[in-house]
Amino acid sequence: MKLTFSVIKADIGGYVGHSDTHPEVVNTVRSVVEEEVKKGNLIDMDILTCGDDIAIVMTHTHGVDSEIVHGIAWRAFEKGTEVAKKLKLYGAGQDLLTDAFSGNIKGLGPGVAEMEFEERPSEPVIVFFADKTSPSAWNLPLYEMFADPMNTAGLVIDPKMHDGYTFEVLDVYTGKAVKLSTPAELYDLLALIGSVGKYVVKNVYRNYDGEIAATASTQRLSLMAGQYVGKDDPVMIVRAQSGFPAVGEILEPFARPWIVEGWMRGSHNGPLMPVSFEDARPSRFDGPPRVIAAGYQVAEGKLVGPTDLFKDPAFDKARQSAQDMADILRRQGIFEPHRLPAEEMEYTTLPKILKKLEGRFYDLEEQRLDKDQVLEKEDMD
Repeated sequence: MKLTFSVIKADIGGYVGHSDTHPEVVNTVRSVVEEEVKKGNLIDMDILTCGDDIAIVMTHTHGVDSEIVHGIAWRAFEKGTEVAKKLKLYGAGQDLLTDAFSGNIKGLGPGVAEMEFEERPSEPVIVFFADKTSPSAWNLPLYEMFADPMNTAGLVIDPKMHDGYTFEVLDVYTGKAVKLSTPAELYDLLALIGSVGKYVVKNVYRNYDGEIAATASTQRLSLMAGQYVGKDDPVMIVRAQSGFPAVGEILEPFARPWIVEGWMRGSHNGPLMPVSFEDARPSRFDGPPRVIAAGYQVAEGKLVGPTDLFKDPAFDKARQSAQDMADILRRQGIFEPHRLPAEEMEYTTLPKILKKLEGRFYDLEEQRLDKDQVLEKEDMD
């Protein structure tokens, strides 16, 4: 029996501002999905929160892109939005870009990550969930998990991993994707995914047998809505152990923070801080960006867990490093490189400010020539 592991997330209202989720909203979403487990439409479910976002974790046998499963998530978020509006939470329903569900939640606002596989004798799965950042936040850790032997020793010493992995990379502007096999095409892969504003890793497959190893949400809200409506706050599913990277190898990239786009108003670069479930409440300048790691054992489709994998004090240094990096970047204020470059700011609210000024720009060279002509005429007079 093939099992489908689905994670669908949305921001349907922040408490307070963009920092947290309200328990009543979370419980409403949970109750809707729990009812579907009782009906037999799902095998199991869980709810995760990170900042002002809610993720629904579901196991089932309907396959990816299932109208049944996507419809469950949509209804749950709609019900949660009703509560968020009653509580006057900030941005209530902001990730629901339409009032009409059309059979698939993709393109409607919520982020989606799903994979289908045959359950192994032991099936550890890690769900990563980030707030105040974009899907490209996963590019660097996925590279290190599945292509960097200095991070993942299994690439060298595990026969099932030794052939490497294939990365499916999506161009978020064209919707086109390309598959690149590592280690043979490693440099080609890095040439693309280093451009984090344009390319994101969608899926990773094991070369040994083509088995899926990881999948990530790649929805960009600004491109779907045509304007800034919040950052994308992505989710990612990674399978661990027995021919895949060990849990420790999967977590290791997060021991050294790196810079991601997002943070305040989706307009700034900042460090991605690995935190426990309890600390996934970004408030300093609406950040810094946070990520949690929820570890599950999957047993006959049932979710055993989650365990809070970043609660380990071994990540304390990473958290302190992220704080130090945040201090350095905040010193820049509204100046780049803390603020995103101009091409990324096109998808924020900044264009509305620039629109006011567009009629006031003038050609400096023409103005100089006009002035010279006036002076020349005065000399002639």
